[in-house]
Amino acid sequence: MSVFIATLNQTAFLFSFIVIGYILSRWKFVPDNAQAVLSKLENTVFIPALVLGTFIDNFTPQKISAAREMLLGSFVLAAVAIALSFGCVRFCSKDKYERNIFTYGLCFSNFGFVGNAVVSALFPDVFLEYLIFTLPLWTLIYLWGVPVLLMGDSTEKQTVKQRLKNFVNPMFVCTILGMLIGLLRIPVPKFISATVSSAGSCMSPIAMLLTGMAIAQFDLKEILRIKRIYLVSFLRLLVYPLLFIGMMTVVPFPETFAICGVCSLAMPLGLSTVIIPGALGRDTKVASGMALISHVCGCVTIPVILTIFEYVAK
Repeated sequence: MSVFIATLNQTAFLFSFIVIGYILSRWKFVPDNAQAVLSKLENTVFIPALVLGTFIDNFTPQKISAAREMLLGSFVLAAVAIALSFGCVRFCSKDKYERNIFTYGLCFSNFGFVGNAVVSALFPDVFLEYLIFTLPLWTLIYLWGVPVLLMGDSTEKQTVKQRLKNFVNPMFVCTILGMLIGLLRIPVPKFISATVSSAGSCMSPIAMLLTGMAIAQFDLKEILRIKRIYLVSFLRLLVYPLLFIGMMTVVPFPETFAICGVCSLAMPLGLSTVIIPGALGRDTKVASGMALISHVCGCVTIPVILTIFEYVAK
């Protein structure tokens, strides 16, 4: 019960920022470009700072030995999720574009914004391992998820070279830099450490504000009437993580891997399905409904899933 209350408090805390972001955007308390500005800050400053600080403080030779198992396990789990998603979307929609959106949402949860916030708050001792665990997921997103599923059939198809350029971003650069500083134990001036720590602390609130702002752009009554988004959200929030927990009763997963796996699978549907197609001028009504329903329901399902996980893991 303690895990349920702790998780519920954390998800309620995060959800409060979603509500604030929704109100700020819907009632025009912030300028129209506020979402774009905050998104830029989140992706170029706050998330990279959180990643950099975590690797500097925790990336040691002892951690490297476990990294290989985490990376391999993450790839295997992602492969299973992808295969399962291709089967599930057949029952969700007949439209090719919607199938791609649903496939992306089922394959890749919001393990970044929401996942980082939940894990850093509830499981701080394994946050470094969680970041390592999600590296294969980011790789699949950059090489396949975004260019194929979200930009497929677009006039702006990406070449292999362009896909590889996606890795040259602040988060990836800070990951490598943090690994080197942490592994070599390079001294970091206190004012830099304080700056990185303070910037990293902004990640979760800003991410949730952005979620609320994204949802505020659409007609709630219209998108809430789309029944198929409830099915996809149900699969993402309950079926996938419960299947993983069920596997734990058969396969003795290491505790750290199990925590990372269940947390990544239990998170809501990501916002990339709204942002990227929207930038291409495509219809994002269904994707916005997925984001809204899954994030609202996630405030309840995430505590439930983690409570079940704690019970099974004992």
